[in-house]
Formats: sequence, C-alpha cells, structure tokens
Amino acid sequence: QVQVVESGGGSVQPGGSLRLSCTASGIPFSRYDIAWYRQAPGKQREFVAQITTGWVATYADSFLGRSTISRDNGYRAVALDMSSLQREDTAVYFCNVGGASGHWGQGTQVTVSP
Repeated sequence: QVQVVESGGGSVQPGGSLRLSCTASGIPFSRYDIAWYRQAPGKQREFVAQITTGWVATYADSFLGRSTISRDNGYRAVALDMSSLQREDTAVYFCNVGGASGHWGQGTQVTVSP
C-alpha cells in the first residue's frame, strides 16, 4: 500500500521560513519524480516545485529564489525549504509522487499571518 505523508506545516509570520517534508512508502521511491502543490481557499491546486529522479529541480515563478526542493532517496523523503513567506502563501501544501495519476498525501497547512 502506497502512503504519502507530509509534515512541517504551521503558522509563521510574514517574512518567515518553513521546511516541509514528504515521505513515501510502498513504492520504489528513487524511481519517481516528486512534486509539491498547494491549494489556497477558494482556488485551484497549483504547482510549487518538483524534483526529478535525476535531481533536476523546477519551481513555479512565485517560488524562484526563495525555495529549495531536495530529496534523500535513502530516507525516502523530499524536503521543501521556503523563505520570505507572505500571506498569499497561506494554503494546504500537498506532496505528489508520480504525476497527476500518481499518489497524493493528505496535505499540510501553512498559514502566514502577523
């Protein structure tokens, strides 16, 4: 059974930083591209960042320069380090394994407020 679990969300003040983590079990982790998405209230889910099996990282424009995605295949984990967080970054952040037809976690809430 595939299980994808996100962690690390929470409340932070504007300008702050957070590290989100995603672990996945039940799959050959190193063979999958891993991505982060987010969904704010009343909005569609949107792409945040991705790291491929070949360690190539891509980011949404709004996250360029203030985020880093990394993976540790030994620990079957992907991390997303975010900085300079603003109110508009408030959302539920989801980890995706293997693309749109792949596996999703339950999400972790990130709230940015004074």
